[in-house]
Amino acid sequence: MSWKQTITVFEALDSAYVSGETIKELFASYPAVKVSVQTVTGEEGKTDFVKIVIPGKNGKATGGTAPTFGIIGRLGGIGARPSRIGMVSDADGAIAAIASALKLADMQKKGDVLAGDVIISTHICPNAPTQPHEPVDFMGSPVDILTMNRYEVIPEMEAILSIDTTKGNRIVNHKGIAISPTVKEGFILRISEDLLRIMEMTTGQLPVTFPITMQDITPYGNDLFHINSILQPAVATDAPVVGVAITAQTAVPGCGTGASHESDIALAVKFAVEVAKEYTNGVSTLYDEAEYAQILNRYGSMKVLQTMGNVAGN
Repeated sequence: MSWKQTITVFEALDSAYVSGETIKELFASYPAVKVSVQTVTGEEGKTDFVKIVIPGKNGKATGGTAPTFGIIGRLGGIGARPSRIGMVSDADGAIAAIASALKLADMQKKGDVLAGDVIISTHICPNAPTQPHEPVDFMGSPVDILTMNRYEVIPEMEAILSIDTTKGNRIVNHKGIAISPTVKEGFILRISEDLLRIMEMTTGQLPVTFPITMQDITPYGNDLFHINSILQPAVATDAPVVGVAITAQTAVPGCGTGASHESDIALAVKFAVEVAKEYTNGVSTLYDEAEYAQILNRYGSMKVLQTMGNVAGN
């Protein structure tokens, strides 16, 4: 169960005074877990980047060989104060990522230690700006996407789940969670069969996926439409990245308050934890390595899509 951790983190973040230190305090009773906080100031304010490391029994941080898994809580901000009072829908990614870390820490304390390390990262900003977007407004951020990727995409992460509220669209008309195809080095690959299986198991329902386009996996700032920032971590790593979208049946603005649903966040947590367990134990993968090698052999690199590309007219 992940309800307890979800509610604990939800209540901790639902505050005008929340900071990275608040998150650090949540893990004070777990001495094996390493939590670091770094405050970064941008043009529109500041935010606290949080990195949580849950060491595995055969993790690479202690000289082991088991794979390292990454969970990123992607968002603009958890609040839009002073224009909005309370926690915004965009906060779901941060809640899910931190609650996943708290669940893994609790499991470890009770003797259920994963084989490999799990690294969780996100950022905490209770007063982020908003920005216009179709069909509904998005949350902005005090720092740009490049800065987010610099602090949240950790080089040691060998596979990544990027959890993000994805309600501001008419593409996914489902309340719960949905997953994207795997993105790796500019390629949109097939949806992982392992992740579909784990999704069926953890939700008790048929798996739900969402479509992405070439534009979605290019960097922000290139004047192209993006569904949201859920796959922006993929522009900053060679590791495979899968988006875990927390979704709704209607188009909900990221800056909307009272729009977070604990049950849906808990589903994302449960899914992320199960993927982490299987991936670090070598049971599941996010993509087919042999097929990817064949794609590269036939068509060459697509890493250009991880860059800003050519400037129009040049």
